[in-house]
Amino acid sequence: MSTEEYALENGLKKVGARPPLLQYVKDAFKRVDFAYTLASYTLEAGNAKSRLGSWWNVLLPTIQAGTYGLIFGLILGQNKPDNFLPFLFTGVFLFSYISGSFSLGAGAIISNNGLVKSLSFPRVLLPLSIVMSQTLTLFPQLLVLAVILVAVQHTISFSWLLLIPLIALLFIFNFGLAMIMARITVHVRDLNKLVPFISRILFYVSGVFFSVEKIFTSHSIYAFLIKLNPIFDFLNLARSFLVEGYPQHPEEWITVSLWSFGIAIVGLIFFWSAEERYGRDD
Repeated sequence: MSTEEYALENGLKKVGARPPLLQYVKDAFKRVDFAYTLASYTLEAGNAKSRLGSWWNVLLPTIQAGTYGLIFGLILGQNKPDNFLPFLFTGVFLFSYISGSFSLGAGAIISNNGLVKSLSFPRVLLPLSIVMSQTLTLFPQLLVLAVILVAVQHTISFSWLLLIPLIALLFIFNFGLAMIMARITVHVRDLNKLVPFISRILFYVSGVFFSVEKIFTSHSIYAFLIKLNPIFDFLNLARSFLVEGYPQHPEEWITVSLWSFGIAIVGLIFFWSAEERYGRDD
């Protein structure tokens, strides 16, 4: 009998061994508190040395949205969407949530290499903690968005509550993206250098600051390609119940649900299949 067989017979397991998928999910679910604690610590540590601390999580996207509003408001002129400020802030805040999960998720494993090598836990908790931290960052931004909606539109609507299920779907979608990016960058480290450029391209092709209908004709190939982008679907749906006068798109609930669960399932299987390779130097 080999040493490995003897160890298995006596209940010992290989370090970092990949369990069956269902067991893997159960193990991760039992340790969700670890992911949340790591997310909270990451947020705290990220702003520990700045005077304004966690306020920067709100100030940066707000300043960003204000800058875009000034620049693109002038550039677009008459082609600006109606209720431009609510339109813009909705797009910038939700896009920041997606792009943050995407870009930081890319470094979920490689930036925690010491943790991966020293502790035994389902590695999927690392991209999960990234999305959790981005969600915690989003909540105060939504309060700013609510103030802007009331200030500009002079009304409060029960339809805003639809943002709750939409954020839940976005969380699932972002988790799928983070898992996919986390695994890819383990194998292709240089991809991390390209992530900011990919995020910037997504920003410009997701309708964050412009109305597709006002810029392109309905039969334009550019309009067709932009509408294939799932990020556009999320932003479009959010604006339909947040921004006054924006067309309703109830059918997009089906689209974003399919994208969310589809990306999450693919991402989970893709990430889990390489579980034994995380933290290895070969």
